[in-house]
Amino acid sequence: MKRETINTTACAPTPPFYSQAVKVGPMIFVSGQLARDAEGNVIGKGDMAAQTRQVIRNIRAVLNAAGADLRHVVKLTAFMTDMSRAGEAWKVREEMFGERPPASTGVEVSRLTRPDFMIEMEVIAVIDD
Repeated sequence: MKRETINTTACAPTPPFYSQAVKVGPMIFVSGQLARDAEGNVIGKGDMAAQTRQVIRNIRAVLNAAGADLRHVVKLTAFMTDMSRAGEAWKVREEMFGERPPASTGVEVSRLTRPDFMIEMEVIAVIDD
């Protein structure tokens, strides 16, 4: 099967060794996305809901670049620095994924790449239509 690297300027700039996603056949593996805008600015410092919303927007942008969208997501893994705030993240997840929620895992981590980041998400999507 053909393997395609996916990168989009709709998300923060990435180093050359990083792929925002890899598409293999109908499957898309989206790398961990953080709450950064296209210029690399942190969005929603201290606000779990705002960060989650930006992370999912970034996931959607990467999926769009691969020919998919949020409805194709089958698995989501969230890494959070404070699980006591997971409810805030899941509320946004429910809002953005609607009636087609993916299988999900939430994991608490001691830190992410910068102290301002509260959540990082990676997803697997399958273009099945």
